[in-house]
Amino acid sequence: MIRINDNYLKLKASYLFSDIAKRVTAHQQRQPDPAVIRLGIGDVTRALPEACISAFHRAVDEMATDGSFRGYGPEQGYDFLREAIAENDFRARGADIRAEEIFVSDGAKCDTGNIQEIFATGTRIAIPDPVYPVYLDTNVMAGRTGQYRNGRYEGIVYLEGQAENGFIPGLPTEPVDLIYLCFPNNPTGATITADQLKEWVDYAAANQAIILYDAAYEAFIRDQSLPHSIYEIEGARQVAIEFRSFSKTAGFTGTRCAYTVVPKSLMAFSASGEAHSVHSLWSRRHSTKFNGVSYPVQRAAEAVYSDAGKRQVAELVDYYMANAHLIRKEMQALGYPCIGGENSPYIWVATGKASWTFFDMLLEKAGVVCTPGAGFGTCGEGYIRISAFNSHENVTLAMTRIRQALDT
Repeated sequence: MIRINDNYLKLKASYLFSDIAKRVTAHQQRQPDPAVIRLGIGDVTRALPEACISAFHRAVDEMATDGSFRGYGPEQGYDFLREAIAENDFRARGADIRAEEIFVSDGAKCDTGNIQEIFATGTRIAIPDPVYPVYLDTNVMAGRTGQYRNGRYEGIVYLEGQAENGFIPGLPTEPVDLIYLCFPNNPTGATITADQLKEWVDYAAANQAIILYDAAYEAFIRDQSLPHSIYEIEGARQVAIEFRSFSKTAGFTGTRCAYTVVPKSLMAFSASGEAHSVHSLWSRRHSTKFNGVSYPVQRAAEAVYSDAGKRQVAELVDYYMANAHLIRKEMQALGYPCIGGENSPYIWVATGKASWTFFDMLLEKAGVVCTPGAGFGTCGEGYIRISAFNSHENVTLAMTRIRQALDT
């Protein structure tokens, strides 16, 4: 008799964004007008930068002739992209990262979900609350948790983010082995200082733990005193893996390109206590289960680091951050406390109501889709997340509708 992985049965009935999609579809069937404005899922709406499109076209043309055609590429990524990443995203900020420590992939979501495979099933996991659901669900699938009870999984150490701590969780009060952190944070938009991040690096070093650091939104940081990478912190090479993405910065959500940094100095231990290179383990997993991002996509990603690409990406980021500023200003004017929206494209709004209740109200009365905070964990109850990823026109209209709905 064929058996399923029973751990999948522990998962909540469906994924957060699937629940949202079902509610929106039902609303549209009941009330097709006015058109729904989506400020929920963090999907970009503007075209790829011209520098990336030009590089994409040139690479596709190369694929059209036998002499320049490319077949399977290196699983870890082409050297031209990895070197551009190492130089521009890390060495330019004083972080000691080499091209051979970078693994190009098709998405940070995939990598943050898959990285847990190389660690023991009994690994003790610390996960923030609120949290991006992928971190938690993939560990449930792997069998690292007990049952789901009262809004949380047994066996997980939850790091609570609340208004009192600015949604920056404190260090664990019990031993953990693997720590998930995300800054600028999804969903809350909170940011972390270098001094605060150094506390986490020091904790991981003292406890032989590893930090999984999701920096997918670092390009939205405006405060130059804030770290863009955990590797700007002394000692991080020995305790951290970092995830980055071109999705939000350069509009690659439909093109798919990201990367993960695993320093060669990072070690983890076997059951007998023997040290092993995490870089080597991830390389083995990556090359076994992944055939690499396509050559044209990697050429397009490389163009992000050209002079024109840097300028065009900055314009994209500025565009979405103008939306974020408007959303935050309008919600605060309506009397709703907010964080985020200053160094992040997400605005985390305290609603004073149950998250799904507020979600339904905005959908029904304003035709605007947000994301209920309760979907990110128990500490998200009473909040919603509003995304800045849409056109200026739609965001302006959405805020007008929200203002009218909440004033009535």
